[in-house]
Amino acid sequence: MALISLIASLFLVSVSLPISSSICGEIFSQCMTAQSSYYTRISDQTIHTSNSSLYTTILQSSQQNPRWLNSTSKPLLIVTPLKESEIQAAVLCSRKLGLQVRVRSGGHDFEGLSYLCKTPFVLIDLINLRSVVVNVADQTAWVQSGATLGELYYSIAKKSEVLGFPAGFCPIVGIGGHFSGGGLGTLMRKHGLAADNVIDARLIDVNGRILDRRTMGEDLFWAIRGGGGSSFGIILSWKIKLVRVPKIVTVFTVHKTLAEGASKLVHRWQYVADKFHEDLLLRIIIENMGSGKDKKVQVSFSSLFLGGIDRLMPLMDQSFPELGLQAKDCIEMSWIQSVQYFAGFQKDQSPEVLLYPLRKINFKSKSDYVKQPIPEVGLKGIWEWFQQDQTVFMTMDPFGGKMNEISEFEIPFPHRKGNLYNIQYIVKWDVNSVEETNKHIHWIRMLYRFMSPYVSRSPRGAYINYKDLDLGSNKQDNTSYLEASAWGTKYFKGNFKRLAQVKSKVDPDNFFRNEQSIPPLPASFRITDF
Repeated sequence: MALISLIASLFLVSVSLPISSSICGEIFSQCMTAQSSYYTRISDQTIHTSNSSLYTTILQSSQQNPRWLNSTSKPLLIVTPLKESEIQAAVLCSRKLGLQVRVRSGGHDFEGLSYLCKTPFVLIDLINLRSVVVNVADQTAWVQSGATLGELYYSIAKKSEVLGFPAGFCPIVGIGGHFSGGGLGTLMRKHGLAADNVIDARLIDVNGRILDRRTMGEDLFWAIRGGGGSSFGIILSWKIKLVRVPKIVTVFTVHKTLAEGASKLVHRWQYVADKFHEDLLLRIIIENMGSGKDKKVQVSFSSLFLGGIDRLMPLMDQSFPELGLQAKDCIEMSWIQSVQYFAGFQKDQSPEVLLYPLRKINFKSKSDYVKQPIPEVGLKGIWEWFQQDQTVFMTMDPFGGKMNEISEFEIPFPHRKGNLYNIQYIVKWDVNSVEETNKHIHWIRMLYRFMSPYVSRSPRGAYINYKDLDLGSNKQDNTSYLEASAWGTKYFKGNFKRLAQVKSKVDPDNFFRNEQSIPPLPASFRITDF
């Protein structure tokens, strides 16, 4: 203990004075060695200071939004642990040395909160913890938080043609953030969210202990499945329940311009998409095509059906004949090929494409939930807004089916029955300059303001995995529960209070924190019985 206290004193001096980054790294390494008898001193591989040759490469490798590349908010140290004991030591040393911690799995935090911080911090990058162990016999898998969705899907498909998992569309998204925020995807109308299918987890708490579902208790296990895991500890791995998928599924994408009646089709879609058979998901992607005088709004109706064309066509003819779907528009394939299809790859490409990185581009995103169909005048306004910017998108993902059957209190994700669909707004741009960034962010904020009358209210809901600091931000050192409620109730509705109560139990000093982390609940607000 005396050695650790001495190390802490030396470290505080090194941070406050112009001492080299390598000395800070050496002190942190000594602390980790002192904390854990299991820690082998391999600082060249595990601890990276700003002087390290790999520092910039590692920092930028999974910053999926280049918008943040020019940020001056960079970690004092990057830790790339090879084993769990190194993460335990890193947490304990960060606490003792007065440093904040940021934890990154895939780097898709939309506001960069998994790798940005306004105070001196350590970035724990889980890039080396990405194993996936599939158990076909009991239809489960253990997956580490550093793995990507693509790696999970690929590993399942290698083991079975009839097992899958209900998670997101983008294969490079990290498991850690996706699961802890809920996890929307193509199978949610049949099987719910990714977090609905988590049955165990391993987590390092603020005291450096490794806990599983039994030892962490049901309250904490509830909180990390949709409440944003970074508020409560570092989630090492997840045990998930795999789901049955047919050997043959069907996909189609039908494109319509406004001149081809897209507006009336979108309007009609709102009345039927959440009521389709649960085997059918029909989402909408709205985007601009062309440029200048040739620019036009295109609406794509993109679908996954868990079955063959022979079953799909009668369902579509009965429920949405206005789309005019024909059998020749449809493609039968395996479930893993459908994963590739929604990620933008071709059916005949190897599933290994799910393991490759994708092109990065600057973007800003926002989200909404729709409870009543948007009237045609509202849709007309959307088309007009799309004419004002170039690379803009709206995706509409329908709920209903299994989503209606799960209580809004089952896990922290509360947006269930009564929501027709989720909206994601995205604007992208190429030039990473202040002027370009401000212009495009202004556009998406104005579109978001325009949408106010047409979306959920009291509160206006938002999806935590589409993180948006425009909704509100915690203070740097002293987070008020009441102030945080301004954004927290948008993501979690009535579950926000319970999340804060769990936070009070497991991290009362608010060590694991960021601009939108769950704050502890003051004693006067405590819930006596969940």
